This record gives sequence, structure tokens and C-alpha cells, in this order.
Amino acid sequence: MSENPIENTQEQQPAENLATLRPDNTLWGGRSLQGICAKGCGRSNCQLNTFDYLADVPGNAETTDLVEVQFKNTRKGYYRNDNHLPLVKGDIVAVEASPGHDIGTVTLTGQLVPLQMKKIYMKPGTEIKRIYRKARPVDMEKYHEAKALEHDTMIRSRQIANELKLEMKIGDVEYQGDGNKAIFYYIADGRVDFRQLIKVLADTFHVRIEMKQIGARQEAGRIGGTGPCGRELCCATWMKNFKSVSTAAARFQDITPNPQKLAGQCAKLKCCLNYEVDTYVEASRKLPERNVPLETADGTYYFFKADILAGLVTYSTDKRLAANLETISAARAHEVISMNRKGEKPLTLSEEGNKEVRTSIDLAEQDDLTRFDTAKSKRSGRKQRKGNNNNNDNRQRNRQRRNGDNRPS
Repeated sequence: MSENPIENTQEQQPAENLATLRPDNTLWGGRSLQGICAKGCGRSNCQLNTFDYLADVPGNAETTDLVEVQFKNTRKGYYRNDNHLPLVKGDIVAVEASPGHDIGTVTLTGQLVPLQMKKIYMKPGTEIKRIYRKARPVDMEKYHEAKALEHDTMIRSRQIANELKLEMKIGDVEYQGDGNKAIFYYIADGRVDFRQLIKVLADTFHVRIEMKQIGARQEAGRIGGTGPCGRELCCATWMKNFKSVSTAAARFQDITPNPQKLAGQCAKLKCCLNYEVDTYVEASRKLPERNVPLETADGTYYFFKADILAGLVTYSTDKRLAANLETISAARAHEVISMNRKGEKPLTLSEEGNKEVRTSIDLAEQDDLTRFDTAKSKRSGRKQRKGNNNNNDNRQRNRQRRNGDNRPS
């Protein structure tokens, strides 16, 4: 028996699985690493991968015969493994298509596949096609031959669309695994009559043509990139369904309505504006109404700004300017409003015995940009003082030479 359990695990696996486990980042044959099953991790060269947190559960793959297969870019499909093939994440399979067959990569198996199908709102009566077999060398040769034609086909199809004067942009072309069909992904602002285009494309490339319209968000996910947060775009990694984003999400979070900052690389509002809007909406319900002034013995205070997550509200004695600002908690504001409704006025706006309320600290304000100027002025001051000292020494030496005194100063 081998002393190294890692080597022993790899020796017990079939040779065909080792070829798929290594590119799939499933290290050590699916063993857990710090509580995370490496076999459930996604492939680094594929988009929209789902972490299979049930990968190390015994018998997970046998619970269902449904398998998730991913093709080029963000196109996914769900198929039935009628032949009961021993499939794992990363296997390249030949699946049923119309017509012929297609080549894709297995990205998910087991109990999470039905949940993913429910997530994309697949209708109950939808026909689920089946998996034929694992890809053979002959299938891979046809697959690579078809993929080699995609770029030239896209360039030529753009020229044809331009000659027909169609208001559309063909962003990508995807050939089926057997080369019998090609999917043309296009972007258009309005309705496009591409019946003539399909005839010309079919006569030019001698394949079955399928036109698929995508939006600006799907196009950004297809191209990929890095967002202002420093991470890869959500639409290019994990986001499958796109929800509408409105400017109300920015208003709820008190974000400055700057189109240049709110828009993503797709020229639409960033999808991440929806991530925390529910939290802000729930927290804003605890704040007082903005149009209700607070009456105190000192004067009338009007709403100025609010820190929604901290539950703090700042009031001013002027409706338009920041004058005599007072920051209080939302509970204190509701207390003052209830007192005003009873005809009472508190002496001060702040809580009794708590004159100061802790406010949120802006980390950007802690670093003063003038610190560079201060450092520069300090360096120049040291140089000037050093220069003055040198000048004083030179004057003293010259004075000693004139007086005939050669003694060192």
C-alpha cells in the first residue's frame, strides 16, 4: 500500500478520467481541500460555471440522468444520459442536435442539474434531448475543422449584411460540432428582416443558418473584461439571467446619478446596482420621512442627508444650505416627530445626555491630498536652510581671509 494517499487515489482511477480531471482543476481525484471539494470547482477556461457543492456526496451522480452541457461562450443545454455513461465534469460529449450532433463539455451532474433547469424557468413540457456518447477522435477532428471556419465566416457575413444595408451587427458565429449548422449571433436596436440574408448566407456557406439575437449585456459577457471593482465581469463568469436595472436602484442607495459611473461596459446600467438595493430599501423604511421638519425650542430643522445603513439622519436649519447641522439617530427623529404631533417641542434636537452622535467616517477623507504638497514644502525648506548654512560658512571664511586669519573656523 502506498504511503502517499494522494498517489494511491490517482492510481485507482481509470486512465480516461485522469485526462479530464487535470484540465478541469479537480485536483487529487476529487479529494476535499480545506472543506471544499476540488471536484466541484469549475473549469477556468469556461464561463458561467456552477460550483457543485454536492460533488463529494456518495451517489450524487446516480440521483438523476440529467446533465448540463456547455458550448461556446455562454450557451448551455440540458440533456438526458439515457445510455448511463460514467460522465464527470470536464468530459467532452456528443449530444443530439437538429440536425446531426453537437460537441460540448459537461459542466454539471447530479442533483444540482434539475435546480439549474428550474432557475432558467424551463417549461415542464420542453423536450430534453439525449447524450449520444463521449466524443471520439473522429468527432473531435470534425469539431476542430468547423471551429476553424468561424472567424472567416463572421467577417464574410458582416460584409453581406452591410451590402444588404441591414441595421444589425453580427457579433459572433458558432458552428455546430458536425459542421452542418451555424448560429449567427447579432445585435440590433429594432426589428430586422433578415430573410434575404439567410438565403445569401445559406448559398455562400452551404450550411443550415440560425439567427439568434442577443442584447448588449450578453454581448459584453461574450467579449468579457474587467469591471471597475477589479474583478472579471459578472456577465462573463456566473450571471446567466439578466434582470432589468433602473435608476431607482441608484436613488435608493444615494448614489450620484452620473451616467459615466453607473454604466457598465455594455453601455447599460451596471447589474451590481441590484445586489444591495433590497438591503437599502429595508433600512430606509426605518428612517423618518424627508419632507417632515423637526420643531425644537432652538428653531426648525429640515432634512439634509441620511446615512441609510448606519441609521443616522442629518438636519439643517436652512432648507437649501448646510447651516447648523445636527446628526441624530432615526429613533431620536421619530421621537421628536411624535412630540411635535402632540404640540411639544424638545429643548435641543440631540438626545438628552448624548450631545454627540457618532457618524460614519469617510476613509477617503482621512488621506489629505495636500500631504504631498506638505512633504514637498518640507523638503524644499530643508534644502533652503542647508543652503543658508552653507552661505553663512562661505561668508565667514571670506571674512577670515581678508583679515589674514588662516586659523580654522
